[in-house]
Amino acid sequence: MTETVFTNARVVLADRVINGSVLIRDGIIIDVSECDIAASSALNFNGDLLIPGMVELHTDALEGHMTPRPGADWPAVAAVVAHDNQLAGAGITTVLDAIALGAVMTTSVRVKRLSEMVESLSTAREAGILRADHLLHLRCEVSYEHLPEVFEVLSQHTMVRLASLMDHTPGQRQFVNPDKYRQYYQGKFKLSDADMETFIDERRRDQVLYGEKHRRIIVDMCKNRGISLASHDDATEAHVDEALADGVIIAEFPTTFEAAKASHENGIKVMMGAPNVVRGGSHSGNISARDLADAGVLDIISSDYVPSSLLHAAMILEDVIEDIDLPTAIRAVTKNPAEGAGLMDRGEITPGRRADLVRVHRSPHHPVVRGVWREGERVA
Repeated sequence: MTETVFTNARVVLADRVINGSVLIRDGIIIDVSECDIAASSALNFNGDLLIPGMVELHTDALEGHMTPRPGADWPAVAAVVAHDNQLAGAGITTVLDAIALGAVMTTSVRVKRLSEMVESLSTAREAGILRADHLLHLRCEVSYEHLPEVFEVLSQHTMVRLASLMDHTPGQRQFVNPDKYRQYYQGKFKLSDADMETFIDERRRDQVLYGEKHRRIIVDMCKNRGISLASHDDATEAHVDEALADGVIIAEFPTTFEAAKASHENGIKVMMGAPNVVRGGSHSGNISARDLADAGVLDIISSDYVPSSLLHAAMILEDVIEDIDLPTAIRAVTKNPAEGAGLMDRGEITPGRRADLVRVHRSPHHPVVRGVWREGERVA
């Protein structure tokens, strides 16, 4: 039996903050008390925050580690370990790695190294060399020609917890503004003006050929296999109605207030990007996550492409949104995403839950992660 005590901490519970201690035994939270413990073996937090380990539902940051520079492919397991170190160091103890099935450009790392990403995650996890608990989120680009056969194989993986329905066709959802679409993809792939127009035509053609057909296939497979569904970049009430009909439980990055409000009011958890919160707006020119939080329709925050932004965003929301206190802000990066992924054994500091915990120093300049524990074992 292993036993650990954290004391003199500001413990962030689901509904309040207490000054006190937490007892951990064999990786499980046993007791939470509003008193300090003087035992010499107790770890004194000196008034630092103790929050649940953060739960990340949508990050594609692994792609950047797989190919850190154009043409520079990195060994797959080494890339996974580097990615994992970055997450754990940011206080993320559970992550659903968002693996894209399909891409708008066939030369993308998303297509070229898809199987390597999944295999290396599984290999590293089974070898016990990862600090965070890694699971899978399959991002399904419905206009991708080969989506059904790829999903058929990967959806049987034991690490899969979530699938999302994506459609990055120009002129809708994330890219209603065609200028933003051109700016993003032309800059990303260094396309000439003529090549960009061909690229747009091809993407629109693929949507007509495959979009609705593939959406129906993925929805049916997820229902048959018990995989939770998310929608991506919903922009209209019609999109939300479709998501409801398909059994979607999470709305990822809705692009308008209309879609976010309709999702939230119909019991679909609204997830927005932490970089949107930190920067004060969307890089695509869509709805501000802070505005959704201010309106009370933001449920979950995802670090998306910047792992360290998750904690930063939660602290910003508590600072700038009048009706958001610290427990509410922290729930958006812990309890709410854990419940959204069906992971009911974590995400909250309460007896019986996993001892996935993070020590945070509330610096006036930036929140600092001072310690990370996963199932009671220190990992960062």
